Formats: sequence, structure tokens, C-alpha cells
Amino acid sequence: MRGRKLFHAVGPYLSAVAVVATAAILIFAIYFTQLNLQWITFLTGVLVAAILSLVGRTSHAQWTLLRRSAQLSSVKEKLERESRLRKKAEETIASGKSRLHLIDEVMSERVAFVDTDGRYRYHNRAFRDGLNLRPEQIDGRRMREVLGAKVHGEMAAAVRQSLEGRTVRYEQTQKMPSGASRRLSVQHLPQFGGDGKVTGFHILATDVTEQGEVSLPAEPPFPAPAPGRAGHDTAAPNVAGDGVAEQDMFVDLLSEQITGRNDAGSRIMAAIENDEFRLFCQRITPLAVNSAEAEHYEILIRLMEEEENMMPPGAFFPLAEKYGLMPHLDRWVVQHVIEWVSSQDLRGTRREDSIFFINMAGATIHDPEFPDFVRGQLQKYGVPGAALCFEITDSELTSTDVKAAEFARQIRQCGCRIALSGFGRDRISFELLHGLQAEFLKIDGSIILDILRDRVDLAKVTAINRVAKTIGMKTIAEFVESDEIVAKLRELTVDFAQGFGISRPRPLAELGSFIGTEVG
Repeated sequence: MRGRKLFHAVGPYLSAVAVVATAAILIFAIYFTQLNLQWITFLTGVLVAAILSLVGRTSHAQWTLLRRSAQLSSVKEKLERESRLRKKAEETIASGKSRLHLIDEVMSERVAFVDTDGRYRYHNRAFRDGLNLRPEQIDGRRMREVLGAKVHGEMAAAVRQSLEGRTVRYEQTQKMPSGASRRLSVQHLPQFGGDGKVTGFHILATDVTEQGEVSLPAEPPFPAPAPGRAGHDTAAPNVAGDGVAEQDMFVDLLSEQITGRNDAGSRIMAAIENDEFRLFCQRITPLAVNSAEAEHYEILIRLMEEEENMMPPGAFFPLAEKYGLMPHLDRWVVQHVIEWVSSQDLRGTRREDSIFFINMAGATIHDPEFPDFVRGQLQKYGVPGAALCFEITDSELTSTDVKAAEFARQIRQCGCRIALSGFGRDRISFELLHGLQAEFLKIDGSIILDILRDRVDLAKVTAINRVAKTIGMKTIAEFVESDEIVAKLRELTVDFAQGFGISRPRPLAELGSFIGTEVG
């Protein structure tokens, strides 16, 4: 190795010496000897070849030097760029350190991140304190291992939907070691990578137990309800008291993390005004064999992806609720659904008795001008009111039954239908239906999911369906995930089914001529 390096070092000098020696011999041969012309020509050729060889080696050395210089320049620029990026990243981390500390150590909301393998990759103090576990008992472990088979089974459908890119919101009851129960409002927010694929989902859980609710139960409580339907029909109640400021701060941080902006209210309002939302729909199919009933569709809404700052479907609902924009968003949905139905009617591609279900936010139910808006849009586009069904959640009816009843009365005057969704999630009370006159009763997915394994849930569904039929309401089972559940619901004579076992959400614009003709 040392000999090779020595040779490369002295090689150029040896070539120069050889050329000089050859030239000297040639000159000596010409002037001091009697060599003939052929011998002189030969020596001249040798001299020229030596010169060309030396020139070639010199050119190669220069080219190598230029290439190495260019490489060094490129490496230098790359290092400088990386240094600038590292400095910028360090500044960003430093500026966000206080906010990260707030989420990690101070916030009362439970926050965690689960990857596509179902393993916890992040959690804050409130999350592990709520589970009464140490960090090493959560980090990197699977949800089933941390939560237990029973609780994980109840969340399985919500986890599956989150990993498919849907936002899921539901309430769950957690039984504490003391025997007391706490009520949690839970959200799953999908996280998307740069290629648009889901890389995992965030879990946000807020304790919404009212003062005085935490007490030892007189009898064992019902099993914790499993996830409800994604959408703004299951909005989490506000946290009262001193938690309001903390909750607002949390939503602000959430909006900045999701949208990349700190003015989420203006961003959502601009999206409404610029038609940046897109409508999706999920099929609601009749269960009776050879049924003549039409298939219906529930309307879902998503916000268009914005360059690198992609907002997950439905993640904007808590932000829109905070800034009082839900009535504006609901108006946008109603207008565009009616406009789309009108276009299909003109083409003759819509079955007349197909109904489109639209979820109503609590703020919209309180809006006295909303029924007049619906009436005006129906008249503007010439669409019959019977094409729409407005969903009121069981929780909204519980808390504002008078306003909900008045809302339902005015909507029915427009010719539209009313559905009560999420029935049976918290408690079962048919007294809530008096004055509502709803045509449809949606049985909550939390009890539909376990009807094949839980005799109590099966009994609940059976009783709800029978009572609903008695008072003239058609029943819709939510969160139907398998053919076996479909068969059981058909045996119970439930009227309709909705869920991933029936149909996945699809863009409303692609529905077209398939309305009323799809098969399960």
C-alpha cells in the first residue's frame, strides 16, 4: 500500500524525466552520430508519444482536480444548507417547547398517538394518570395490552375507522379502581403522511363528568359504550367551570397543529365561502329480503387537503364549534345537497323515494332562521322536502328537548323528515320522542357491535326495535360491520342497516346514476 502511494506521488515526475531523456538522446543522435533517417524517425516517434502521454496525464490530473473541487463545493453547500435547516428546526423546537410542555405535563385532556401497528408512540401525563400506569407500561405497547381485551374490543371499530382516515367521536364510561365511573368524550384524529396515507391517529379524551356524577354505583353499570358514528352529531359537551379557559387553549393548540395556522376560525370560514369542502355519502340499505324500499344515504363532509397542511376528515368540527361556525357549515351542506339532488332530478337518475340524511349540530338546532333557509333552498331548486331527513342526536334531545321539538316541527312543515340518532348510547327513554314525531330511529352502534356476543345488547336492540315499530318509526342500525350482524338484524326485523359492512363512504359526486340501484 505504501509503495503504491509512493508510485502515484513520483509518477508524474518520472514521466517528465523520461521525456527529457528521450529528447536528449534524439538530439545527440542527430548532431553527434551518423544514424540514418529511419532511426531518427523512430526516436522522434518515441519522443512525441512520451509528450502526448505526459499531456494526457496532466489533463487527467487537471480534470480530477476540477471534479474534486466541484464535489467539495457541493458538499460545502449541502453542509451549509443542513446547518441552516438544523438551526431553523432548533429555533422552532425552542419556540414550541412551552406549548409542548403544556400538552405533556399541564393539560387535563388525555392525549396519545397510536401508529398503524396499534402501538402507543406518544402519550401525555394526563393519559397515563387516567390509566394509572407508568410510562414504560404504555410506550411502544399495543393498545390491547395496555387497555385490556374488553375495552380494546369496544374500541376496535373506532380504531379501524381511524386507520382508514376517518375521524371518530364518541363517549365512553371508564370505571375507576374505586368503583366510581367517569364519563369521557373521546376523539380519534387520523394523521396523514406526505403521500396522503394514514400514519396513525391521535386520541383526545376529555373528562366530561359533571359535578356530583362521580359516586360509587349502587349496582354494576352497563358495559362502557363503544364508539358512535363519526361526524358532528356526537359533539363533546363543554367542560364547565375553570376548565373553560384550559379547553379553549387546548383547541387553539389543536387547530395550530392540524391546520398549521393559529387563525382556524378564519380558515374554516374561508373554506366555507370558497367551497373547499367536499360531500361524501354512506349507503343506508333496507334489510328485508326483496324489499321495495329505496336505499337512503347519510351525508358526510370533508375539508380538501391543503398542500402539506392536510386537515383530517372531520377534525375541523371542534374548531367550527368553538368559533360558532357550525350553522354556517350546516347551511353550506344543505345548499349543496339540495343543489346536487336537483341536478340528479333533471337527469332522471335519482329514485324519488331515496332520502339524504343530514346531521344537525346543536347550534344549528338553536338557530331560529335555519328552517326558513331550508324552505328557501328547496323552493329555489325545486326539490321536494321529502328528499331530506335531518338527524337530531339523542344527546341534543336530552339537553334541549323543547328547542329540538320546535326545530323538528318547523322542518317537518318544509316536507322534510326527522331522524333521532345515537339512540341507546347513554340511556333508553322513549319519553324523549314525544313531540318530535321522527320517522326514523337510529340505534347507536355501541350496542349494535356486540349483539352477537352480549345478550344484554341483543335484548336492548330487540326491545328498541319493537317499541319503535309500535309507535310508527322505522329503525336503522348503525355501525354494522359484518354479514353475521346483518343476518341477526334481519332476523330481528330491523328496517335498515348502515356501516362499513354495508358500504364505505364515497364522494357524493360519484354516486350519479347508481342511486337506488346498488347492491350490498
